[in-house]
Amino acid sequence: MPDMTLDHDGMDKDGMHRTDMGAGGGAAATAEAPAAQAACPPGRLALNFRAIEMTDEQLLRFCADNRDLRIEFTSERELIVMPPASMTTGWRNARLNARLCLWTERDGSGLCFDSSAGFTLPNGAMRSADAAWIARERWESLDEAERHGFSRIVPDFVAELRSPSDSLAALQAKMTEYVENGLRLGWLIDPRRRRVHVYRPGRPVETLEDPETVSGEAVLPGFTLNLRDVW
Repeated sequence: MPDMTLDHDGMDKDGMHRTDMGAGGGAAATAEAPAAQAACPPGRLALNFRAIEMTDEQLLRFCADNRDLRIEFTSERELIVMPPASMTTGWRNARLNARLCLWTERDGSGLCFDSSAGFTLPNGAMRSADAAWIARERWESLDEAERHGFSRIVPDFVAELRSPSDSLAALQAKMTEYVENGLRLGWLIDPRRRRVHVYRPGRPVETLEDPETVSGEAVLPGFTLNLRDVW
């Protein structure tokens, strides 16, 4: 996740500006948000689209027209805009994805995706993860149009890397949302605290303290991530 530090007035506890989008398409912002945005460096912005109907095609076009931004759409119809990651976060993401990609190519049972891929969950949210994996038979069940959009499919596996400014509570809520929508295995990796929170359906979250490795278990059989590669 992006790790630009924003610490100023006009931001919610989860570190985001929030702006309401009126029914006519314009911004009817809260009183604090415009001044805070003008006075601070670029950061996360939450736009309320509850009064506007945004189709899957419009969301895809919006993201395509703003390729430098990372964008998600919540089940509460908030469009979350995030800046590019810092060099350190990008380096960690690259190493994580390289390890997953190498295993995926050797194993052949699925496809892996980086943070530029978006997935539409059953609850209507469009989410992206730092790394994701989908079983091949599920991928092949999608038609060509679905593969070129934000497919209505939940990854079998996702990993999220916490950056210094990421809210742990927000990431935990995102991981829980994945599990509630059909995720089979998830890792929330916190490099600063050297912890990995492991998410599985129907089981309590397991927190690993300073582990050397973390296993892909039955979802990614034979895949083990050496955490020294991303600490």
